[in-house]
Amino acid sequence: MDHDVASDYGSDFSPEEEIILSALLHQQAPVPPPDRPGLILRDIEDDESPVGARIRPTYNWRQHVRGNRRTSSKTQTPCLAVEVADDGSDPANESPESRTGRSRQERSVSVEAPVDIPPGPIELEVPDLRSPLERFRTKPKKPLSVTDLISPSWCELQYWFTLTKHGRKRRTPAMKQGSAVHKTLEEEVHRTVPVTITTKEDAWGLRIWNVIQGLRTLRETGMTRELEVWGILDGLVVNGVIDELSHTCPDPELEATERDPTDAPPTLPADQKSITDFLSPNHSRTLTQANFGAPGQPTPEPREPSPNVYITDIKTRATRSVPKAASFRPTLMQLMLYNRLLSTMAAGGIDTGILFSRYDLRADEPFTDAFIAQMSGMFSSDSISPSSSSSSSSSSSEADALSLLLAHNSLNSLWSLLTHELRLTFPLGATSVGRVLKAEYRHASDGQIMGSKTLRMDDALLDAYMAEGLRWWRGERHAVGVCLEEAYKCGSCEFAEDCGWRKGKIEEAREKARLGRGRGELRKGMSAV
Repeated sequence: MDHDVASDYGSDFSPEEEIILSALLHQQAPVPPPDRPGLILRDIEDDESPVGARIRPTYNWRQHVRGNRRTSSKTQTPCLAVEVADDGSDPANESPESRTGRSRQERSVSVEAPVDIPPGPIELEVPDLRSPLERFRTKPKKPLSVTDLISPSWCELQYWFTLTKHGRKRRTPAMKQGSAVHKTLEEEVHRTVPVTITTKEDAWGLRIWNVIQGLRTLRETGMTRELEVWGILDGLVVNGVIDELSHTCPDPELEATERDPTDAPPTLPADQKSITDFLSPNHSRTLTQANFGAPGQPTPEPREPSPNVYITDIKTRATRSVPKAASFRPTLMQLMLYNRLLSTMAAGGIDTGILFSRYDLRADEPFTDAFIAQMSGMFSSDSISPSSSSSSSSSSSEADALSLLLAHNSLNSLWSLLTHELRLTFPLGATSVGRVLKAEYRHASDGQIMGSKTLRMDDALLDAYMAEGLRWWRGERHAVGVCLEEAYKCGSCEFAEDCGWRKGKIEEAREKARLGRGRGELRKGMSAV
């Protein structure tokens, strides 16, 4: 039996109620290994740490991809040369623009610092009645991230315990290995050069510039990776990082049904609480139609590039399988949320006043001279100016870069350049963002592709999910745990022993078992009469 314990979110294994009851009654909460103090994700709330600027690789990525596709059509999916960094690295010297740095930022949480308890009578602790949003994601603490909005779809109570009790997430060896795979993939598209940052405005200027570079790489090569996106959802600032963007549609047949409304399935009601029904293999070409690629099978022939831009989320797993049903729900919502954020940016729908105010930035403050000098000396003219020639001299390249940066020497001005790049990349605005989404699964040890799922964007489903999720964040309802059929998730939860929801489900399972035995005895007695 595959419990899928090595996946990102768990497995969709659903045993009988009696087996669930037995497992719940006898399991123990996992104890973190004592000899791995370096596997702690620290809380990172500021944007002033050393960061890096992205520059393009020295080889043609489009030709590289086509070459790989031609050679892999008759062979197994190629593996990546994955190198895992030592845990002893200092997060203070780590670039938040790296995959690990962003992972630390998104997965870290903001909690009040512990205080020493003075000697004397101990007073009863007053419960904090503030909402999760007020306690953990209100200025000056960091804004909401995609991780914040998606993690509760696995288990709201687990994320609530993480925020209130644990205060941080432990970086397991599996997570470390997955980050190494992502880093290897990222370096195929661009490399990161360290830049010394002295102000929050410089740090944010670098973040915006890296998005500009990512958009240019996408237009020139047909693919980019690790693109940061922002949005304002229901008045709240949200940010995230998309694993991969490309011009290749992952499922043209599914996209055809999106264009033809007569072939589309009916929209589910807004109060739908589970996606298990429309993850069923009995549904054909629905929102979550699975499109698997089995290990060892030939890679499909490359498709013609599309003017649209398509989103792919890359998941790493320690087992050579892909998740199903409830285990796929967080990835489903994550992809849809990425689509919403990217579409908003493509349509020019971000209020930069709200965005910069949330991060407490001086949007018209000029960048420092040191930042301008570093950036202008780093990029060649063919990577920083759309009209420049790759044969330009080094001095001319630096002059072109300096002129461009001086012409956009503030966050507001640089955002106007980003808006221009977005128009070039998404000429039809939000319509240029493909509504076919893809989840790709790779093995954590070598990066080999094990399979994928394609699905179609559903705005109504995302709206219903976000509305219900934000009700919890705003304190309008309490966090809820998993249903009985998903109780297997408790087996990998470090808060299981303290979870009142879990104990209630144990009693519920006991009562059902007693009622089942009672009904059986009643039927036996009636048949005897």
